[in-house]
Amino acid sequence: MKTLQVTDYLVFLFYFIVVATYGTWVYRKKKKATTSASHDYFLAEGSLTWWAIGTSLIASNISSEQFIAMSGNGFKMGLAISTYEWMAAATLMIVAIFFIPVYLKNKIYTMPQFLNQRYNSTVAMIMAVFWLLLYVIVNLTSILYLGALAINGISGIDTNLCMYALATFAIIIALGGMKVIGYTDVIQVVFLIFGGLVTTYLALDRVANLNNQTGVINGFNYMMSQSNDHFHMILKKDNPNFPSLPGLTVLLGGMWIVNLNYWGCNQYITQRALGADLKTARSGILFAAFLKLLMPVIVVLPGIAAYVIHQKGGLQTEMLQNGSLNPDKAYPVLLNLLPTGLKGLSFAALTAAVVASLAGKVNSISTIFTLDIYKKKIRPDADEKRLVSVGKITVFVAMLVAVIIAPFLGIDKKGGFEFIQEYTGFVSPGIFAMFILGFFWKKTSSNAA
Repeated sequence: MKTLQVTDYLVFLFYFIVVATYGTWVYRKKKKATTSASHDYFLAEGSLTWWAIGTSLIASNISSEQFIAMSGNGFKMGLAISTYEWMAAATLMIVAIFFIPVYLKNKIYTMPQFLNQRYNSTVAMIMAVFWLLLYVIVNLTSILYLGALAINGISGIDTNLCMYALATFAIIIALGGMKVIGYTDVIQVVFLIFGGLVTTYLALDRVANLNNQTGVINGFNYMMSQSNDHFHMILKKDNPNFPSLPGLTVLLGGMWIVNLNYWGCNQYITQRALGADLKTARSGILFAAFLKLLMPVIVVLPGIAAYVIHQKGGLQTEMLQNGSLNPDKAYPVLLNLLPTGLKGLSFAALTAAVVASLAGKVNSISTIFTLDIYKKKIRPDADEKRLVSVGKITVFVAMLVAVIIAPFLGIDKKGGFEFIQEYTGFVSPGIFAMFILGFFWKKTSSNAA
């Protein structure tokens, strides 16, 4: 039943008050300690600790589509989908060792700035415009709309109202700048991980109940015995899900390109570390890699648990959509099974994931537009105060555009992961090639880029 009780709303209100109060405190502390310089606003230069950088990276990466899509894939293909998370952890270590030192040594604040230094201003401007369009039309809209759908799925609140509320909450956080985003992300991730672990615990306990037992260990053991095929990390060619995750081929090839491009050449991600010193940045990225190892416990195991429950005759009608089985309903269905209070906690965790991703994404949009387009082409003589003002206006405009166009893009019909990959998958190898060759091969030219 898609309703929240008074206790659930009180838990969610507690989450909102904690984030709002902490964010306000961080913002006021920042105002007393520093001026509102552009680097302070966009990068929180020298302000983020290693643990804030690490948690902010995770908060930026995890959103509702990951909860829903990866749990759905856990239901459909099992633990094999966790390779995305565990390979991301390995990728983060590579980024910490090889990529970040290059950015910090050259005082890089945006990805177009690196392309400008390494190639020329034309390449940088083309990519700046491309990233703005991609981030607003594809990424921001999908995070916003799928987040609203997910919250509607467990609360029954109108989807459009959810979308407006999420956008407003994210704007408030983003207007505080990267320091506020980074430190409130710590709170968001605490709710995200704790709420996710509670959901996993109760899902495994419910699996144990199928065997007249209780507890996580009994539930996990019974789940393995009843879904052994869901615990293979490498899918065989005769597996019906092989086309989605083609064994060693994707692990040794394409997945590395996608991961290195996402974690190492993406303003949305790298921005967290660009304002720190090398030791702090590396420590934060390695902490994010550690947290990445835990994500399958939160997002994949619940999907496998839902699969076992479904195989044993439970959740038969709940998992249907238009008369057909829809694996992506696994996580929302499990949330609806939670008792009062804990459902509110999971509601807060899901909201935290969406808001953190939205705030981080819109801040990156603001950074690229202000520093790479406005300051370079529109007002080269703009002072620091004006740059911060333009950045804040960009936050509002970008989110407004996303709210207006999101319902018309058919995101829910394609699924969030497929929607994003359809528009980014074709260009990721080319973008990654520009960066990796720019790092390590001096003969790479602007014409080649």
